[in-house]
Amino acid sequence: MSVSHANARRAASLLIASLALPGIVDGCSHPTQPVPPPGGGATLALSFEQFESLVEPVLVRHGCDATGDCHGGGIRGSLELSPPGAKNARFDFDQIALQTSATNRDASPVLTEPLALAAGGTPHAVKPFASISDSGYVAIHGWILAGVAR
Repeated sequence: MSVSHANARRAASLLIASLALPGIVDGCSHPTQPVPPPGGGATLALSFEQFESLVEPVLVRHGCDATGDCHGGGIRGSLELSPPGAKNARFDFDQIALQTSATNRDASPVLTEPLALAAGGTPHAVKPFASISDSGYVAIHGWILAGVAR
């Protein structure tokens, strides 16, 4: 490649960069709206009172609490619940609410993980709900459906 040809390419590159720079700088000075989070960022406003009367008894009945390393913040999973000797319904509510989906309520982990695989559940060590007609499943499902998406 000749020196004059290399100089012409360099000059063309500088010209392109100088024309593009104002657009880049201008784009930085006028930010756009932030990109919405996955799933639209929707959350569910769930009833604590319904949780206390309908859902917490299901969790207690099936031993879903901080015994062993099951839901005590141990090495398994992301759901931590209060221990049997020190039940804290508000803490449990906050933790269970994180296991719900506003955009696909039927696929909420709090419903699918304890549900038998043959009934559409997802992998989980314990399967207290044999089907979606189990009273515990129905109680939790109803609580989630009653929530208001926002």
